Amino acid sequence: MEYSELNYYPIGLFYKIMKKKILVTGAVGLLGSACADFFAQKGWEVIGIDNNARSKNLGTKVHWLEMELDYKDVKYTGLNVDFTQPQQVFDLFRAHTFDAVIHAGAQASHDWSNDHVLEDFMANAFGTVLLLEATRKYSPDAVFVQVSTDKVYGEDMNTEIREEKTRFVATKITGFDESLGLDFAGHRSPFGCSKTTGDIYAQEYAHTFGMKTGIFRPGCITGKNHEGAELHGFLAYLAKCIRTETPYKIFGFKGKQVRDQIHAYDLANAFWHFIENPRAGEVYNIGGGPERSVSILEAIKLIEKETSKKAIHEFHDLRPGDRIFDVHDVSKFRSHYPKWQYEYSLEDIIKDVCSKDYE
Repeated sequence: MEYSELNYYPIGLFYKIMKKKILVTGAVGLLGSACADFFAQKGWEVIGIDNNARSKNLGTKVHWLEMELDYKDVKYTGLNVDFTQPQQVFDLFRAHTFDAVIHAGAQASHDWSNDHVLEDFMANAFGTVLLLEATRKYSPDAVFVQVSTDKVYGEDMNTEIREEKTRFVATKITGFDESLGLDFAGHRSPFGCSKTTGDIYAQEYAHTFGMKTGIFRPGCITGKNHEGAELHGFLAYLAKCIRTETPYKIFGFKGKQVRDQIHAYDLANAFWHFIENPRAGEVYNIGGGPERSVSILEAIKLIEKETSKKAIHEFHDLRPGDRIFDVHDVSKFRSHYPKWQYEYSLEDIIKDVCSKDYE
């Protein structure tokens, strides 16, 4: 239902207040589906678009796209739309006026981008600009959330570390903040370049055109709805391998490389706080922070304990562009939005990713 009704006026008239409407790209993916569900539960009308590119590129599960669902009288519509196609995007924006856009769709794999440079550019650079321009033209007052990545920092995301029994530990910082530079960073893949392009365009649409854009730079987003693959989605894929007794490949660093984990729900909640009170053109490093950081060796032990299954793993050479330590300092976002809190601890995340049904 598109409207909520207020019928308490003494004159007996019905007044209808239009619900807010949001566009979510990548709506069948981990983050996109979490955002669609989160905003539907908040009473927004949700339009979700996807084209199942992840399933074609990385061999993950194919999801049903075109559908309508009811969330307690709130409408969700899923559409098979490719956000790199101008005709499809402009037709969509001509048909709907949006109050917010969350651009969660992307080509997300470093490795895949090396062999598919043009496809990667079209998805992450051109597709982002196309959505920004459609928003500017047809929904100029909408808040636009750009889901970027910490890979925009390339090799600048390095710090002094020491080796411990199960992980590498940073000795001078607890996590990386937004002061890292983007120039001469050595992105080590077309993916890092294409995402940087979309990131900077989203900033510029705030500075030049006055759009209410927010740029978020996460690392590892996770949750049981993640279709983990070897080329992307370390924690979900590791849980899948252990659950299905499939060998897991550890690339370099003796399995002691560290990543912080943020559950997709917590990230969707962060977007909601931003959309409710936007700060145009702001950039935020966002992740699980030190409390939700874990090495591959540590994650194996946690998942083995949760599943009562033994991991089968193999050690392989380091891949170009892989990081030894990737943990976020989220203090900037938390200072701007102090009411935002994590709902998922690392323990909660492990339980969640291990609960996925692989049948």
